[in-house]
Amino acid sequence: MNLQYSGEEKIPVGLDAVWTFVTHPEMVGRCFPDVVDVTVHDSTHFEAVVKVGVGPVRGRFKVNVELLPASSKRRLDMKMSGGGFGSTVDLTAGADLVDAGDGTTLLKWSGQAEARGPIAAVGGRVLDAQAQKLIAQAFGNVRQQVTA
Repeated sequence: MNLQYSGEEKIPVGLDAVWTFVTHPEMVGRCFPDVVDVTVHDSTHFEAVVKVGVGPVRGRFKVNVELLPASSKRRLDMKMSGGGFGSTVDLTAGADLVDAGDGTTLLKWSGQAEARGPIAAVGGRVLDAQAQKLIAQAFGNVRQQVTA
């Protein structure tokens, strides 16, 4: 099952502070909803274990993440792949950081995910709704942590 998402988050701090945060593997990993553990491998790779529940399918997912920061410091791409309880998910995402001119930063993001296994069998609307909720929560966590 293929899913696509996009959105925007306004973060009430400047561009440099947001860039520093979103390119730090430990900080990014701790923003995942229901994160259990984050293991940083190097400056662009980490592994996260998260609790997942979609309909009747519940358990822990292990996700490998690669951060791909652009040299312009205005775009971050991310590749994620992982799985658990017989399911797998591959995700590619990107975020453009835009100076809003008032001391705030717009994080304009988009992503595409492919789910296979029992988690995909749950059904499009249930999986889509849960994924939308988790994405919104993750970006809300970024906003909250950057401004803390």
